[in-house]
Amino acid sequence: MSRRRLRLAVAVALLAITAGCLGGGPVSEQELDEEPPLGGYAWDAGVDVHIAITEGARFQAVYNASAFEQGSVELYRNDGVGGRNPIPVSAVRYRYENGTQLNGSEFRARGGEVSRSREVVNVTLPPDAAGGQLAFTSQSTPKRFTLPVFVEGSYEVVLPPDRDISVPIIGSTSPGASEVATDEQNRVHIRWAEVTSRNIVVQFYLQRDLYIFGGLLAVLFVIGGLGLFRYQRQIKVLQEEREELGLDVETDDDEFDQGPPPGMR
Repeated sequence: MSRRRLRLAVAVALLAITAGCLGGGPVSEQELDEEPPLGGYAWDAGVDVHIAITEGARFQAVYNASAFEQGSVELYRNDGVGGRNPIPVSAVRYRYENGTQLNGSEFRARGGEVSRSREVVNVTLPPDAAGGQLAFTSQSTPKRFTLPVFVEGSYEVVLPPDRDISVPIIGSTSPGASEVATDEQNRVHIRWAEVTSRNIVVQFYLQRDLYIFGGLLAVLFVIGGLGLFRYQRQIKVLQEEREELGLDVETDDDEFDQGPPPGMR
């Protein structure tokens, strides 16, 4: 084979590999069939979208599939500069309205598909899917959950145990929550009656972080108090030194009032 043909063959191979990497393709059945981190999905939560955040900065979501337009949904995150990035998707499950559940490979065998492109993960429901619920697992970030609103409606986000949002600055939600409650497992449940915003954001913290935060505030308070005491002490010392030098001696004007000049009395 000539050098020219060899170079051409290498270029074609690289182009094919690059196109495959950039263009994406079907998500593997191994990923689709993984077990959810929490052992199952909250099918009966009674909301349009239920999201449970796990200890390992992952989350598992259940969506009311009847709200998908034309039987499909695009899953992504905004990259902050106007673009979109696909989110990793695994442990895909689908539940029909009669309660029948499909794992990822069964979902694909029924005519559904989960594929990844450069910008989104596209999930297409099987042709026989009318309504039902779609569930999947993806990745989050520690102490901050953010996700575009793929489906408008009622939402519930459940935090991992011993997390909270009640202290301002280090805890917040956007949009503002309709209801916040804690269950017997010390997991905080955050509910929205209707979400129509572009994104949902939950900033939370470990409850032990409050002790650290409070300790830092106490240290800052003590340092500030000592600084103020030292400043006041230095001012007092300077005043005493000025008084010793007679720089701050007040005089009575009457002592210098000797009457009119001679000849004018």
